[in-house]
Amino acid sequence: MKKKYGFRQRGAAQFVSSLGLSLLLYCTFSVAQPSSSDTFELNDTHFHLTNYIQEGTDIHEFLKIMGTKVGRVALFGIPLQQDWSYQNSGDFAPTYYLATDAPLYYYSFTDAYIATAYRSLSKEEQKRFDPMITGFNPADMYATDHIRRVLQTFPGVFSGIGEFTIHKEFVSAKVAGEGASLRNPALDRILDFAGTVGLVVLIHNDMDVPFAKEGSEPVYLKQMKAVLKKHQHTTIIWAHTGMGRVVRPVKNRGSTGRDPIRSSVQSCLL
Repeated sequence: MKKKYGFRQRGAAQFVSSLGLSLLLYCTFSVAQPSSSDTFELNDTHFHLTNYIQEGTDIHEFLKIMGTKVGRVALFGIPLQQDWSYQNSGDFAPTYYLATDAPLYYYSFTDAYIATAYRSLSKEEQKRFDPMITGFNPADMYATDHIRRVLQTFPGVFSGIGEFTIHKEFVSAKVAGEGASLRNPALDRILDFAGTVGLVVLIHNDMDVPFAKEGSEPVYLKQMKAVLKKHQHTTIIWAHTGMGRVVRPVKNRGSTGRDPIRSSVQSCLL
C-alpha cells in the first residue's frame, strides 16, 4: 500500500525505447489534456529549468515557449552546482562543468526554487507541469529523508524524483565526496521509497565509459539491468537510454544478432 505524502501522483510512466540522445518525446506521466483547439503534439519528460550555476529561463517565459505544441513538461533543476574556484580560473566565471576543473557539489536548494517557480503559476498553468525533486546526493543514505522533507514542505507540488545522476561522462568524476554507484544501498533506498509512495523516477546513468573500445561490453549496462530488475515495482525512466555526448550505441550485436541495448531495455523496464 502506498503511503500518502504531499505529491501529485500521475498515471504510470510510459517508457520509450529510443536509441537517440533523448528519452524526451512522449514518455510522460499521463497523456496531456487536449486544449480547446487540440493542438498539443507531445509531452516532454525532461526539462531543466536551471543550469549548473542555478540560472535559467523564467517559468512564465518558458510557458510561452511551450505554446500550443507542448502539453505537459516534467520540470526540474540541476542538482549540481559548479564551483567557481579563483585559484583555478581566476576572474573567469564558469557556467558549465566542462569550462573548469573545479569540482561540482550538490545543491539542495534547487527543489525549493522549482517549487516556488511552480507555485507562481496559476492553477490552470500548473496543470501543464510535473515538478521533480533532484536536490539530493544519491550516494547518501539520508537522501530519502531529504525527499520526504521536500514532499512535506511543498505538499501537492512534486510528481517524482530526478533527473539525478549516477554515472555520467565527465560529470561523475567532478562531484565532490563519495562517487555515486548503482551498487550503493543508498540508491536502493531511494528507489524503494519512490516505489512505496508512488513517485516516478528519472535516472541518468551512462551504459558505458567515454571512448570505450570498439566491440567491448558496456561497463554499466549489466549493473543498470540489475537495478531495474530489483526495483520492478518502481516506475523508472532511463534518461537518454544510457547515452550521451561520447557514450554511443553499441555496434557489436554479438552472435545472436540481437541489439543488446534495445533487448535489455525491453526485458527490464516496467
